[in-house]
Amino acid sequence: MTAVHNEQTKLLATALNNVAVAYIVIGFVTPVTAVSFGVASAPPLRAGTVFFAAIWLCTAGGLHWVARRVLRSLKR
Repeated sequence: MTAVHNEQTKLLATALNNVAVAYIVIGFVTPVTAVSFGVASAPPLRAGTVFFAAIWLCTAGGLHWVARRVLRSLKR
């Protein structure tokens, strides 16, 4: 049963990390790309945009941290 537990744990950690990557793309890469192409509303770097991008990045970092913590439950 240890092998099954370890595989399920790795799948959970992978899923959490994939969500973290999606958060980075949605909340950070997309606004930066929109600003660089001039698609975003003027002025390009409003305080709200920067604030929400930081929130998305922090959330992604938190999810990645949780995924790393999940991996600590792997059994030998």
